[in-house]
Amino acid sequence: MGIDNFAEITNQAIKVTLYVSSPMLIGALVIGIIVSLFQAVTQINEQTLSFIPKILVIVGALVIFAPWMSETLTSFTRELIINIPNLIH
Repeated sequence: MGIDNFAEITNQAIKVTLYVSSPMLIGALVIGIIVSLFQAVTQINEQTLSFIPKILVIVGALVIFAPWMSETLTSFTRELIINIPNLIH
């Protein structure tokens, strides 16, 4: 297995990781900004206020995007397993 194959597999793995994690990260980012704006407007400086909305959004994103996430991860793993004989050369 050459360095080129290793670099390509690593590149694909990083891309799949970013694709799969992006719905939860973007949702948490948007809710964090909204809660921060709410806290700035109302001058409520409670640090724990943002945790519950973020947790709810992340769980909601997991429920909504779970089929897509599992299909993406399954297809990536399937491609890796299928390409094992080509990597041995």
